[in-house]
Amino acid sequence: MNKFFSKKVLKFLILTLFTSCLSLPQSAQAADLFSSYYDLKQRAISYQNEVKPILDTRCVVCHACYDSPCQLKLGSIQGIDRGATKQVVYDGGRLSPVSPTRLFIDADSTEGWRQKQFYPVINNTTRTSQLNLTHSLMAQFIKLKHKHPLSNTGKLSNSFDFDLNRKLECPDQSEFNQFQKKHPNWGMPYAMPGLTSEEEIIILSWLQQGAKFERLPPLSHTIKETITQWENYFNRTSLKQKLVSRYIYEHLFIGHLHFKDHSDNEFFRMVRSTTPSGQPIQEIATLLPYNEPGVDRFYYRLRRIEETIVEKTHFIYELSQKKMQRFNELFFKPAYNVTYLPSYKPEISSNPFLAFDQIPYNLRYKFLLDNAQYFVSGFIKGPICRGQIALGVIRDRFWIAFFKPVEKTDEPDKAQLLTDFLATQTMTPRLPGTAGDKLGLLGFKKYDALAKQYLENKETFANQFISQFGGLTMAHLWDGDGTNKNALLTIFRHFDSATVVKGLVGETPLTALVLDYPLFERIHYSLVAGFDVYSSVEHQLASRKYMDFLRMDGENNFLRFIPKAHRKKMHKSWYKGLSGKLANYLSTPYYSADYETGVTYKTQYYKKEFFKQLKEKLGKAAINKQSISVENARPHITETIKKLSALKGEKLDVFPEMSLIRIRTSQKDNDRVYTILLNKALKNVAFMVGENLRRERKHDTLTIVPGFLGSYPNFFFNVPEEQLSDFISSIENIKNKKDKDDFYIKFGIRRTNPDIWQYVDWFNSQHKKYRGVRAGLFDLNRYHNL
Repeated sequence: MNKFFSKKVLKFLILTLFTSCLSLPQSAQAADLFSSYYDLKQRAISYQNEVKPILDTRCVVCHACYDSPCQLKLGSIQGIDRGATKQVVYDGGRLSPVSPTRLFIDADSTEGWRQKQFYPVINNTTRTSQLNLTHSLMAQFIKLKHKHPLSNTGKLSNSFDFDLNRKLECPDQSEFNQFQKKHPNWGMPYAMPGLTSEEEIIILSWLQQGAKFERLPPLSHTIKETITQWENYFNRTSLKQKLVSRYIYEHLFIGHLHFKDHSDNEFFRMVRSTTPSGQPIQEIATLLPYNEPGVDRFYYRLRRIEETIVEKTHFIYELSQKKMQRFNELFFKPAYNVTYLPSYKPEISSNPFLAFDQIPYNLRYKFLLDNAQYFVSGFIKGPICRGQIALGVIRDRFWIAFFKPVEKTDEPDKAQLLTDFLATQTMTPRLPGTAGDKLGLLGFKKYDALAKQYLENKETFANQFISQFGGLTMAHLWDGDGTNKNALLTIFRHFDSATVVKGLVGETPLTALVLDYPLFERIHYSLVAGFDVYSSVEHQLASRKYMDFLRMDGENNFLRFIPKAHRKKMHKSWYKGLSGKLANYLSTPYYSADYETGVTYKTQYYKKEFFKQLKEKLGKAAINKQSISVENARPHITETIKKLSALKGEKLDVFPEMSLIRIRTSQKDNDRVYTILLNKALKNVAFMVGENLRRERKHDTLTIVPGFLGSYPNFFFNVPEEQLSDFISSIENIKNKKDKDDFYIKFGIRRTNPDIWQYVDWFNSQHKKYRGVRAGLFDLNRYHNL
């Protein structure tokens, strides 16, 4: 205990002795430990400069986004003021929809949130220095951790629950005494070391002073001008502009917009507002972006994001003069007419093939391809992507390529055939979102049938296309126009979260997808624009089931590039362990089984050679820094990391899905970071549950990338450079639980490690250096208790 803090404790003991004969009121008795902090900070505490940095690095790392415990979001003034609630967002058993509780959207006042059953975590009653502490849940939880600190060694006990779907206990002020008796070790930060004495003093002094906030500094004049320019652009009044702006909005609404060459810390959301540019934004709080706005005239506005940026929701779309020119080239330079604006009726607005049929599909597709990683990230970082059931539809690692847009000027016959096919399919690929909250328990069957019908129709079209123009070749794939690195993507699943990066990362995976325009658009409207996180289990089940068909569509596209004699064998390797109707259903060949590929192969390693040829075709567009060593990496470190990545099989159980390893060098500034990703082999991904029953641990592999990949670190490793070989040999020699425990003791940073916050801070600061404007704070909700 530091000297400064000891004096305050002494002061508290003297004060207690002096007042021992007095009959204290209950509120004063409750103050106990808080008394030692009275007058610690006579000066005013700054929220922005002193409090917020502590909350961001110690609290927001768990309390952000939809999966924030008790919906307590501590990354903004509004979130702290809103407080907490017992209502959960993610509820797989919910039989009816619940009212949305989106911060900044569904209420705009403290009273509004109280009406939605949110209760305060800071004092909002009579303001006195004593009540500001005793009536503050934040203070109570900090006090609880101070009284009951964690053990500083070993694993945490079973009294802590780390299950993602655990039943949360969210006490309000009146319930806290009972809560702390039941869970004395559940002070905050939960299941992590407590704040330092100085951090406690700052937070409690701020609370004692009434939790006063300073507003964010105003935006600069330059960025205000840029905002006005873009808002004027999106709100031009021609029918074509209105339709294009609607299309752009329905694809950009969920991400973070950033102005190129402006501050790295300023991001915006595209919203619909009842007020025009220059006036305060009055956001229209529809549940989905294509819902009826409810007013005759609305405006597209760019609303400042006031929350702390966290990695799990942070994916940016950059706006610039070059981007505006690109929009003009895509949507306004080509000659086509817009003669009406589509209805907002659900059967129209939820179906992009109907709503936007006046915009040539080729232009829409190019818009998606330009920033393919961003749009795939909508599924990865949007509200659907939470939990193993949602993510059980994809493999632990797979690659994505794209069909190239077919130009009428270059290939008129092909373009016409594709246009005719899409014109007949505006109704078949209808999505579960069309039904809204009226889907019904077995309603998913209707959309499963439609998805299956689309696969059959697609098969007929593909066979006709191949019969008329020959087998598919590399020429049919998008090359990123020579420079765009969105042409190839890698997706990693980390059991209950996922990541998408540009380029082909790791060794050749088991599966791959090739996306075309209808498939890409359906992924977005099914899993992003049309997914309602507050809806019932029927909606969530239908969306999850529909994704099976989207995945199969992409797999079938890929198989058409493989020699026809090998397709069935490759497809079967993806769906092992199935029997009965499901096996018959999944084995139906929707991959042009009777038509040969146009790709010429020199080996029998078709999948590997396919991507080798594709990478050669793409040239610079295929190069990604995630697949090569970081700049100035030491050769012997790189070689040892290669040996680690070569490990396979059951010995890899020592690793969770995503780990960060810090390799310490003799010079602190030269320490290296690698992300270790466990690729779990599965017999199939045909079921929503029972993943462990489908595991093939002997085929597990690692993908190790320099730098950072992922949002939810499951564990930190700290390895001195000279002990890297020992790190690998320790893994190879693990035979029992004791060996594994010894491994974590020597190289791991457990939750009980007193230095864990130093590692959190270091990794976050390095992440910012590594990814700049695209970096957010890592989330610790899924940090394992190893």
